[in-house]
Amino acid sequence: MIPSFWLSTLGPVPPRAPLPGDRSYDVAIAGGGYTGLWTAYYLARNAPHLSIVVLEAEYCGFGASGRNGGWASGLFPVDEEKLARRYGAVQAAAMHAALAGAVDEVGRAAAAEGIDCHYAKGGTISLARSPAQFRRARNSPGFLPAAEAKAICGATDVLGGVYRPDCAALHPARLVRGLADAVERHGVTIHEGTRVRSLDHGTVVTAHGTVTAGTVVRALEGYTAQLAGHRRALAPVYSLMIATEPLGAADWERIGLGRRETFTDERHMIIYGQRTADDRLAFGGRGAPYHFGSRVQPSYDQVPEVFDSLRETLTDMFGIRPGIAYRWGGPLGIPRDWMPSVGLEDGVAWAGGYVGDGVAAANLAGRTLADLIAGEQTERTRLPWVGHRSRQWEPEPIRWLGINAALRATTLRDALEKHPAPAR
Repeated sequence: MIPSFWLSTLGPVPPRAPLPGDRSYDVAIAGGGYTGLWTAYYLARNAPHLSIVVLEAEYCGFGASGRNGGWASGLFPVDEEKLARRYGAVQAAAMHAALAGAVDEVGRAAAAEGIDCHYAKGGTISLARSPAQFRRARNSPGFLPAAEAKAICGATDVLGGVYRPDCAALHPARLVRGLADAVERHGVTIHEGTRVRSLDHGTVVTAHGTVTAGTVVRALEGYTAQLAGHRRALAPVYSLMIATEPLGAADWERIGLGRRETFTDERHMIIYGQRTADDRLAFGGRGAPYHFGSRVQPSYDQVPEVFDSLRETLTDMFGIRPGIAYRWGGPLGIPRDWMPSVGLEDGVAWAGGYVGDGVAAANLAGRTLADLIAGEQTERTRLPWVGHRSRQWEPEPIRWLGINAALRATTLRDALEKHPAPAR
């Protein structure tokens, strides 16, 4: 089964060969998604003398990089005020500026490598569609009154919105597949069908052999918990998506999104959508359960009640009931403190924990890892996420109880805001 609408549009791709036995490289990267491939890309360009291998359990883009909502955004899961309290205002501003720059860098690099990923930098609009959502939105930078917000995204019940320019819609699978081809052109070796069982300083153990390397990179994101010794590092929480049949001109005249702005609203449970290049709505959201023991299985990609909820949300937002052509999902990685991190220590590098905002962040992380591995001190290596270590998630069953209780509480908060209790 092809795991997303995005991957289904590309058709079958010949698999790359698995690792042919024990090998030695300067840099060994576990994970063939955005983080691993961007790291390989910038290392190969900036330090071409290094021998680099990427090891991927399935195929490049099988995970979140081929399934996500296609938002290359400057969003960061820790807000700037909280970052400022922890690291200072200058560092907080630098973090957000670097992410905003990564949105542009994704488009620049894709164009330079001839990757047609349908990149369109139209920004993003977060709509306020209830009084409680309006109260949260009205003091935010980029706030728009109802008429201006509705002119961007013609949803129902719009009271206002928040527009941010630092976001581009794109076709995520085209980007990751094109990036894999690009790194090979730059001399990187990719082995697919090669599951990493464990990694440590200087060694990556797979089912097909052991790779020794001066630097080992962990870039597994939502699949990190499957790696020996990392069960509690990142919680794999599922996000699910639907894609409609192509909509007609009359629908788009009403919905808008003329520059392919991405869209969401101010509810607590995260939703996200985009107008695709072929005029569909690709729309997703959280709400699927966390599975005991951080398990990840293909069957967890399909949760009918979540798909039904997503369709009903689209109907509620736009007053339409479109045909749903595709349904899919997959895990994303969430650290205990929701703070993504990048680092290199004793020959082992890592990046991830993007909490679902990884398309642009992974590009910044890849450039940062390339700097760290090459031993360069840059503005990127001084950003506050560099060297950060989140504490481990709680052991089971506390982890299962806590995450799923939080999901239910978030759903309840949104229901109460949509249908507030009558005044006494």
